[in-house]
Amino acid sequence: MAANTFAAYGVYPHNAGLQKVMQTLLREGFDKESICMMLPADHPIAAVVRRASAAVGTSNAEAAGLIRWLSEFGAVFIPSFGFFIRSQKFFRTLMTGDTAGGCGALAALGFPEEEAKRFGNQLRHFGALLYVSCAEKAETGWALELLRGTGAQEAGLLNDNGRVLHSA
Repeated sequence: MAANTFAAYGVYPHNAGLQKVMQTLLREGFDKESICMMLPADHPIAAVVRRASAAVGTSNAEAAGLIRWLSEFGAVFIPSFGFFIRSQKFFRTLMTGDTAGGCGALAALGFPEEEAKRFGNQLRHFGALLYVSCAEKAETGWALELLRGTGAQEAGLLNDNGRVLHSA
C-alpha cells in the first residue's frame, strides 16, 4: 500500500467463520473498503466462487449471494483464480506487480519479501488472510485485538516502514 499506511492482519484456518469476522470488523467501525481477504484456491469460499463461474447462466442463489458479499469488500484475492476489487486503493496496489502466486499481492500490500513468501506458502495450505488497512496507527491496535478475538491463528501489524510486527 502507499507509504504511511498502517495495517493489521490475521491468518485464519479453512473452517473459520469469516462472515462473523467481517461482521465484527464492520460493527466495530472498520470500513468494508479497508478490508482485503486472501483465500487459497482450495478454500471453501473459493470453491463456491469457482463453481459459480463454471456454471454461468444457471441460477444458484448461494453462489450469487456469496459473490455479492465478497464484492462489497475492498479486495478479495484468490491466487491462481481471480479477484474482486472494489477499492481504488487496493486496485492500484494489487495491479502493480505479479500477483499470480499470492506472494506478489502480499508484497504489494507492504509485506517484506520474506514475509510475503511465508504467508503465500501458508495460505496455500492453511486458510485465509485478512488485511485491514488503517488510516491511523492507533486503529491498528484495535483491528489487531478484533482479529485475535475472532480466532486468528496468527495476527500482527504491518507498519509504514514495511516491517511486520508479529503477535500470537
